[in-house]
Amino acid sequence: MTWLFLLILIVVFLVVFFTFVPVGLWISALAAGVDVGIVTLIGMRLRRVAPSRIILPFIKAQKGGVETTIDKLEAHYLAGGNVDNVVDALIAAHRADIPLPFERAAAIDLAGRNVLEAVQMSVNPKVIETPLISAVAKDGIELKAKARVTVRANIERLVGGAGEATIIARVGEGIVTTVGSSKSHAEVLENPDTISKVVLQKGLDSGTAFEILSIDIADVDVGRNIGARLQMDQAEADKNIAQAKAAERRFAAQAREQEMRAATQEMRARVVEAEAEVPKALAEALRQGNLGAMDFYSLQNLMADTEMRRKIGDIRPDDDSPTGKDEPR
Repeated sequence: MTWLFLLILIVVFLVVFFTFVPVGLWISALAAGVDVGIVTLIGMRLRRVAPSRIILPFIKAQKGGVETTIDKLEAHYLAGGNVDNVVDALIAAHRADIPLPFERAAAIDLAGRNVLEAVQMSVNPKVIETPLISAVAKDGIELKAKARVTVRANIERLVGGAGEATIIARVGEGIVTTVGSSKSHAEVLENPDTISKVVLQKGLDSGTAFEILSIDIADVDVGRNIGARLQMDQAEADKNIAQAKAAERRFAAQAREQEMRAATQEMRARVVEAEAEVPKALAEALRQGNLGAMDFYSLQNLMADTEMRRKIGDIRPDDDSPTGKDEPR
């Protein structure tokens, strides 16, 4: 029984030892010629660090000629970085003779950028194609241009530098400004490379994570006549304003005419009212003896004569009448 119990203890110890201590990883490191102690691997286990995430990239770095330490890799891992990606970027930079220390590579990785892609872009520049950009020349003709921007990653400005969206926005702004300052769209169509030269001289890559190598205008198309459209819209607006003012004046004139008609009708009503009082006044004058019968008849004759003259004044000769006689107006 004692030997059996001792055997069980030995087996349990070996199982726990080989489970807790990555002996296989230690043997792989020795076979690769990398000096890694068992104590170091046990310390990683105690710090809850996966030893394979540190040792395998460390072996790769040693074989790739990159000088680094296990402590740096472990610290970057504990900070939440991608150790394998950083080591690959360091190896690529070392092969391409690009100065990239481990601290900067780790900072770029922790900033959320792909440091390996940045190194590859430094070696092999990337082409960014802008969307179709609409701009209007001074003659009012719209031009639609598309540009291809060749950029190279600027490792020094990867941390805190703006991305591709800023490059596209700045190039678009430069194209709109350059076309807008042209006297006519024909000048732009004749020499589209002037856009590239002017835009490239503005230093659009300042504050970004890229270095602009070239800006090439891929396509330029003629769009709408914006100037004519604006003039038509302005003319339509002026016409509507003039119509509104004319309607305002017409309504004011109609209101004044109605006021004058009302005043005229009021005056006529007063005249009729006054004329209605004349017979009463004559009768009262006859009763009181202030007016004699001959005076009354003379007044009647005068009124009849006046009425006759008024009627004669309303008759005019009409040569076109079939009877040849005068007809009333």
